[in-house]
Amino acid sequence: MSPTIAPIAQRLRDHGPALLAGVDDPHDELLALVWGPRFDREHALGLWARLSRRQPTEALLTLPAILSVADRFDGLDSGGQQRLRRLIERHRALSAM
Repeated sequence: MSPTIAPIAQRLRDHGPALLAGVDDPHDELLALVWGPRFDREHALGLWARLSRRQPTEALLTLPAILSVADRFDGLDSGGQQRLRRLIERHRALSAM
């Protein structure tokens, strides 16, 4: 895994399960966040708001991670952003097996 993507992937592994709990397709949600050239902070904050209603303590730990991932994603070149999208799609395929 690329060293520029590794910190993003680790944050997603650490905080994704709480942030994406209860959504129909977590991979679709992740792809929605990173589909464009900039991280979709508005969508991420909507997911975070759901989490804060269910698990306020977890939400406090998750918000800095969301902002960090957003900044790191926006700092990637287009190739790095595409690699992250492919990683999410590959994880979806492996999860379906």
